[in-house]
Amino acid sequence: MINTHPAYNLKVVLQETGLGADTLRAWERRYGLPIPQRSPGGHRLYSDYDIQTIKWLAARQSEGLSISRAVELWREVTAEGRDPLESARPTHPAPATQAPSFESIYLSPDTGMDGLRAQWLAACLNYNESAAEQTLNQAFGLYPLESVCTQVLARGLSEIGMLWYENRASVQQEHFASGLVMRRINALIASAPTPTRTATIIVGCPPEEAHTFTGMLLTLFLRRRGINIIYLGANVPANRFEETLTAIQPQLILLSAQQLFTAATLQQTALMLSAQGAKIAYGGRIFHLAPKLKFHIPGFYLGDTLEDALETVENLLVENIVTPPIVPTPTENFAALKLYLLKRGLIETTLNEELLPDGLNPEYLVTAHKFFGNNLVAALQLGDLHFMDGEMDWLRVLLQANHLPEKIVSEYVQAYATATHLHLGDKGQLILAWMESIHT
Repeated sequence: MINTHPAYNLKVVLQETGLGADTLRAWERRYGLPIPQRSPGGHRLYSDYDIQTIKWLAARQSEGLSISRAVELWREVTAEGRDPLESARPTHPAPATQAPSFESIYLSPDTGMDGLRAQWLAACLNYNESAAEQTLNQAFGLYPLESVCTQVLARGLSEIGMLWYENRASVQQEHFASGLVMRRINALIASAPTPTRTATIIVGCPPEEAHTFTGMLLTLFLRRRGINIIYLGANVPANRFEETLTAIQPQLILLSAQQLFTAATLQQTALMLSAQGAKIAYGGRIFHLAPKLKFHIPGFYLGDTLEDALETVENLLVENIVTPPIVPTPTENFAALKLYLLKRGLIETTLNEELLPDGLNPEYLVTAHKFFGNNLVAALQLGDLHFMDGEMDWLRVLLQANHLPEKIVSEYVQAYATATHLHLGDKGQLILAWMESIHT
C-alpha cells in the first residue's frame, strides 16, 4: 500500500520526479492531478501516492501521450474502480524486451492510436476518401478531439510528408491527405463553442507562408478553451495584420513559419507589430531546424510541440512577461544583402548561360534559383548565413530520394560562387565564405 499521508514539500517532489515547478502547477491547475494538501501556512504537501501519480503521468508522456490524454486515461481507469498505479504494476518480472505502453493494455491494436493512424494513412495512399473518413469518425468516437488531431492527423501528415520526402509517396497522395485534413479541421473550427473568455488572439501566417495546418490546429484548440480567435489564414500581408491589430486590440498575435524565407517575413511582421505594442508569439518547422533563429525574432517562442504552444499561450495571457531582446543583424549582413539584391539577376543569368552544372536539367534552374536565392536573402536578413544549412541538408536528402546525385548540389553551389565572385568581387566575401563551407 502506498502511503497517502502528506509528508513532502514541493522541493522534494521536484527532485523525485524531475519535473519543473511550472509544469507541476499547470497540471494541478488544469487537470486536478495531483491534488496536494496544504499546510497551515498554505504550502503544498504531497504524499507518496501523489509522487507516484506524477511519475505515472510522466511515464505516459514518455510513451507518446499528451498530458491531457494521460489524465483522461487515469480517469478512465479509476472510473472502472481500479487504481492506475496498481494496474500499471506488473505481477511478474518483465521480459528484457520493451514493455507495451499502458494504453495498449486497454485498447486493441486496431483501435489504438497507432493502428487508427496506420488505417487512415493506408486509406489516403489509396485515395479512399470513404475509408479515411470512417477511420477518423471512429477515432473521434474513441478519443478526445485534441488527441486525434495530434496523434492521427498531425502525425499522419508528418508521416506521409516523410514518405514523399523519401520518394515513397507522390505529391498527389500528399495533397489528397492534406485536403481531407484541412476539410475536417475547418469543420471542427466551425462547430467550436462560442468564446467564454475575454481574451482575443489573432492567428495567421506572414507574407509568402502558405502552410496553414499548425495555425488552424492552434485556432481549433484555443477556441475549445473558450478563447476568441481571429484566424487570418495564409500569406497575410503585414499591413493586414496592422489593420486587424488596430481594429481588434488583441491580447496576443500568433505567427507561424515553416521555411527560412518565411521566417524572414515573420521577423519583419513581428518587428512592425511589436513596435506598436503588440505581444507576439511564434513557431514552426524552421525553428526546429535552426534553433538560434529564435534569438532574432521579437516575441515569444511557442515551443516544440502543440502542447508546449498551448501552455505558452495560457501563460502569456495571464502573466506580464517582458519580451526578450533580439540579436541585431550585423551591419555587414545588410551591406552584403543590398549588394546581392542588386546583382542577383546578373548572377542567375550567368549561371543559366555559362555555368550550368553538369547533369542539372535546365528545367530545374528556375526552381533552384528561387529556392537558393530566396533563402540566401532570408539568411542575410536574419543575421547568419548558416541558417541555410538545414535547408541545404534537406535538399540533399530529397535529391538522393529521387535518385539524383548529391554532387548536383555541390556543383550548383560552386557555380553560384563563381558567378557571385564575378559580379560582387571582394564585396561578396561574406556570401562566398559560406558557399565555400557548404561546398567543402
